[in-house]
Amino acid sequence: MCHLCDLGRPQDHRDSLGDSPGPSRRNFLRAGAAGAAAAAGLGLFTERAAAAPGHDDPPDDAGRQGRRYVIKGGHVMSMDPNVGDFVEADVLVEGKKILAVGPHLPAFGTPIDARGKIVMPGFIDTHHHQFETALRSFLADGLLLNDGQPHGAINYFDYILGKFAPVYRPQDVYINELFGALSQIDAGVTTVHDVSQIHHSPQHSDAAIKGLADSGRRSVFGYFESAGNVPGNQYPADAARIKSRYFSSDDQLLSMIMGGEIYLPGFEAAWTIGRQLGLQVAAHIVGPFGMAPTFDALAASNQFGPDNLFIHMTGMSDMSWQKVKDAGAAVSLAVPIEMNMRHGMPPILKTLSLGIQPSLSVDVECTLTADMFTQMRSAMALQKAFINQIALEQNNPPGLPELLTTRDVLRFATMEGARDLRLDRKTGSLTPGKEADIIILDAEAINVAPLNVVPGAVVSLMERSNVETVIVAGKVRKWKGKLLDVDLRRLRRDLEASRDFLFNAAGIPQNLFRPN
Repeated sequence: MCHLCDLGRPQDHRDSLGDSPGPSRRNFLRAGAAGAAAAAGLGLFTERAAAAPGHDDPPDDAGRQGRRYVIKGGHVMSMDPNVGDFVEADVLVEGKKILAVGPHLPAFGTPIDARGKIVMPGFIDTHHHQFETALRSFLADGLLLNDGQPHGAINYFDYILGKFAPVYRPQDVYINELFGALSQIDAGVTTVHDVSQIHHSPQHSDAAIKGLADSGRRSVFGYFESAGNVPGNQYPADAARIKSRYFSSDDQLLSMIMGGEIYLPGFEAAWTIGRQLGLQVAAHIVGPFGMAPTFDALAASNQFGPDNLFIHMTGMSDMSWQKVKDAGAAVSLAVPIEMNMRHGMPPILKTLSLGIQPSLSVDVECTLTADMFTQMRSAMALQKAFINQIALEQNNPPGLPELLTTRDVLRFATMEGARDLRLDRKTGSLTPGKEADIIILDAEAINVAPLNVVPGAVVSLMERSNVETVIVAGKVRKWKGKLLDVDLRRLRRDLEASRDFLFNAAGIPQNLFRPN
């Protein structure tokens, strides 16, 4: 890469640079298939037909080394204070990197016309159980645990983890991971931390990684336990093989996190292995699971570090919270799920009172949608509800916290997500030198027009239908409202076949209108 280009002073290399594919997908496929069952997924992608003359197609060879294109004339929200925002500006991309952001940049190749559109970094989801994609909506009325009441009979712990998860085959893992990832690309989520608690065998782990790789999205593979503790699982010892085989390079779309759930016996081994391998260590920290005493003990013995990512953080003591803050550990909130499934009140006030900037995560699609618009609106609305009620009841007492703004929650969904996943040097903002994870949002659509305030429009008005174009590491993955190079009809059939198998193997009747 040219030194001047990296500094944001673009040079013309069209005659001097080659045209070679990026290393990550090639190296993954060279490393070997994810098992015969998962390999059945090959061929689910379809080649794009050649464009007719004058056809409105994405830039040729986007994301390839040396290939340049410019996103022209958009309302650019960089999420980088040093770059700033622009009423009208361009973004210059070469290969997988952003070279420059600003008005009137020179055009290279076929420009992307972003007039009337919002150009911003892609969203980052720091906690998502993608292996559950085939179970979407199954638990829309359910809770995390059985509370002994009729509404608690069908619950996450007993059904999703206890009945469905143990019967997954590698091919089920693959199609669930792939379909869930593509769905989030469609919603503008360019990076995910996939918490895949489905590691019944090395073949299951390989299938999960292959699904993430084949999606072409930036993904952090969360190596968590085998839900249901299926005999023969090799968690956590298989972490070394997985890291060596798939995550030896830092220059790829895939990276890895070690899961270490503190409610499971022997979790200390997972934390030790993760740290020996130089990985972040993540865990769900949820009050109703009775984790507070264990978490307090870890806090008191100074076991937390900047390599920890704690998810939910409901029901924990002030002492433990302070230790999390002091250690520089990351906190991921899944506000809509926490409110719906009885994880405990989302600790948005506690997090912010300590100066911890949280990231946002979607958690489980068996209960709620996996788009980040819902996460941002929910987090902002909950914090405002708390603060507004205190203001009304106590007549604006001194020291009342400031209300969250739309820009605050946009930061949670971009830059804070990148920081929490140790990816902020690569993504999270439109900064020259970072990789081009970019979304273009339609601000002329009927649900948004006329545009008055960019952050307000994105958070308060938009949803996934406004996501017009999605770019991951310079490569266009969604264009003018359509995913590229994907045979969705075949993928959907394979996902439905997986769903039918899972319900049958788990002994759960399929009923589209199950009574409440």
